[in-house]
Amino acid sequence: MTWRWEYEPDRETVAGGAPADFLEVEKMAAELVRAAEVLHLHGPSYQGADEGAKHAFVAGGFFVYMITPRSELLTIWQVTPDPLP
Repeated sequence: MTWRWEYEPDRETVAGGAPADFLEVEKMAAELVRAAEVLHLHGPSYQGADEGAKHAFVAGGFFVYMITPRSELLTIWQVTPDPLP
């Protein structure tokens, strides 16, 4: 298995309607995956509880995500562009 990220349930549901230039989300998600990979070197054998939902702020808004070490997966649940451009 290898670490990855994805939208949950899909990109259109989570990020549909967000401005095209707001896709800093995807760059940040990739960085968070690299960090999780280092933090959880043996992800599939992880025995602890998942950390729960977290927020990441990027230029133009923020997103809500969760890291699941046993699945070596970061899921993005919500993307919220800044209402004041």
